[in-house]
Amino acid sequence: MSEIVGVQFKEGGKLYYFAPNGLTLQKGEGVVVETAFGVEYATVSLPNQEISDENLKELKPVLRKATPEDTAHYKENLEKRKDSMRIAQEMANKRKLDMKFVDADFAFDNTKVVFYFTSEHRIDFRDLVKELAAYFRMRIELRQIGIRDECKLKGGLGPCGLVCCCNGYMDDFERVSIKMAKHQGLSLNPSKISGLCGRLMCCLKFEDEYYADTLKFMPKVNSEIDTPNGKGKVDSIDVLRLNVVVKFATEDDGYELREYTLSELGITPVYPDKCANCRNAEADEDEDDADVLPEEEE
Repeated sequence: MSEIVGVQFKEGGKLYYFAPNGLTLQKGEGVVVETAFGVEYATVSLPNQEISDENLKELKPVLRKATPEDTAHYKENLEKRKDSMRIAQEMANKRKLDMKFVDADFAFDNTKVVFYFTSEHRIDFRDLVKELAAYFRMRIELRQIGIRDECKLKGGLGPCGLVCCCNGYMDDFERVSIKMAKHQGLSLNPSKISGLCGRLMCCLKFEDEYYADTLKFMPKVNSEIDTPNGKGKVDSIDVLRLNVVVKFATEDDGYELREYTLSELGITPVYPDKCANCRNAEADEDEDDADVLPEEEE
């Protein structure tokens, strides 16, 4: 067994594991850790825990608990981001480069700054890097990110009124496809199933497994089924309540609707006992549909 702690370098960012190096750490404490990119400041998200050594890679150590001076220096670096992005954007505009700066990340030891930007095209920013390096007097790195990454960095309120899932707690993006919206019977209007980033909402993934499994044993809409009152045509289904509304023709050339439970129709719900690898394999099948939105509906 090995002892680990989990830390995050940004709020809502990915969780990374480190060796506590004999320190007892609590959630929310600041620490200074050694990374592949140098010494960095991080916040403890997962206190000391013991896990099996199986498949555990060698962990880098936590160097120390953050001192008041470390925390002050970290906050100072955060405050510099806004002005540094403004300066970088002005330099890019002067060179007529089609790029939008969305974040800047200063290394804890102030030896490097990473600028994140979005653009619809590939940008030749070699001359811009030289100008930025001369201005900031440190190593410069420019990283082009996608629109979903921009939303994760900047945050905001989603259509539900809550903080965007990607910014609030998601460590990484999961694949989302238009098939998930179809499973849940949602309108395929892009304005209703898209997040702030303009892509399919991440929350479509949360309940998709239940809907996909339930639809396998629910009768299809417009199919003919046997009921306690004779044959009828399925008018609609309620995946959450597991009810089926059936349409019956009447003698006056009209129709009537009756609602049945699955037990009344002789249908037994069967949910497969899936392992994580099985679910990942099914997700790969949806890759071609990922983030593909239909045309706007009237």
